[in-house]
Amino acid sequence: MPVRGRVLRPGTLSVRFDPRSLLVCAALTAVAVLAALALLGSGDYPLSVADVARTLAGGGSPADEAIVNELRLPRGLAALLVGAALGLAGAVFQSIARNPLGSPDVVGFGQGSATGALCVIVVLHGDSTAVAVGAVAGGLLTGLLVYALAWRRGVHGYRLVLVGIGTAAVLTAVNGYLLTEAEFSDAQRAVMWLTGSLDGRSWDDVGPLAVACAVLLPVVAAYGRRLSTMELGDDAAHALGVPVERTRLVLMAAATLLTAAATAAAGPIGFVALSAPQLARRLTRSPGPQLAPAACMGATLLIGADWLSQRAFGSDRLPVGAVTGVLGGAYLVWLLVTERRAGRV
Repeated sequence: MPVRGRVLRPGTLSVRFDPRSLLVCAALTAVAVLAALALLGSGDYPLSVADVARTLAGGGSPADEAIVNELRLPRGLAALLVGAALGLAGAVFQSIARNPLGSPDVVGFGQGSATGALCVIVVLHGDSTAVAVGAVAGGLLTGLLVYALAWRRGVHGYRLVLVGIGTAAVLTAVNGYLLTEAEFSDAQRAVMWLTGSLDGRSWDDVGPLAVACAVLLPVVAAYGRRLSTMELGDDAAHALGVPVERTRLVLMAAATLLTAAATAAAGPIGFVALSAPQLARRLTRSPGPQLAPAACMGATLLIGADWLSQRAFGSDRLPVGAVTGVLGGAYLVWLLVTERRAGRV
């Protein structure tokens, strides 16, 4: 694998960076921030981007501060954090599987989180906190199941994808059964959650997700160089001193937790984890997993999709999961056609 970038050596520390990747991250971050400011200013009480920025800086009127800081800011932060978490998780799984289809929403982790949440809603009739816990537990259990079923003297890419797709199909059927057995009010609540929405997000939803990202993002970043080496193949990584299975297990656990935390905060948001890493790679034109660009791309995609869901359909506001489903479905068809032409599927 070719190595690109420049090296800084401040003292005894050596840091390699790719100028194009840094530029892509900066550009995506700027777009995400501008989209977030526009989103915070949209609604029945419209505000300009300048008014939103002034309010966030503490210079707005009491009414502006109440609307922006208490009602709209949690939704905007949730969109950015959920998108970043899904984009990063997708980059990790696609790199481990060495397959662009190896994303959490394809290999069953999103469906597992949904199963956990549905069990809490339909069987236990739990509140929103219990639903979030159920989503995290369901994602973790699904991750353990897929890892165990895919294990055969190690976990290899296509086996992981195939086992994950089969697991996703089974869990989708389980979710459908739970909906048919639910009481009307529970079924209505479950369907709204399954659509994937950022409506009504509060600081109670943002707090746990922010903590999860603050803990797990450094873990993934710390293993990023090992992940790049593992893309050379397990044998080459072993020869270079990388503990392959331990690294793979840690990264899969971190990515599964990121997916579960994002799903707990906003419901199952489809296709962001699938498309963000691939779009980031096409922008950076660099080898390797491109973790930071994928996270920035995920945040940009989801905040943009949320803006579209509120502004592009007039008075009929769609859940953001419906928007990402339509756009992501078209992307998945294009990806499958591209992979087939390249002879990889």
